[in-house]
Amino acid sequence: MEPRPQRTSGIEIKEVDDGFVIHEPARDRLHYLNHTAVVVLELCTGAHTAARIAQLVQAAYALPAPPDAEVALVLDQLRDEGLIR
Repeated sequence: MEPRPQRTSGIEIKEVDDGFVIHEPARDRLHYLNHTAVVVLELCTGAHTAARIAQLVQAAYALPAPPDAEVALVLDQLRDEGLIR
């Protein structure tokens, strides 16, 4: 079964002028994300596979094809930063 990424609990998402600030109170860390990365993060509910997240991003931005490689890269970065598991 394909993994279903899920956000780390306790993170706070706040919109700022040029994107979004993600605060991890448990580690007292801040992350700055662009709009698309936050869309991917918001879709990490544990209900969607990476392929499904790419399909939802495709629909949200009216793209001609799912951005599978780009979504995989964002998911890897979010995982590396500890924002998803």
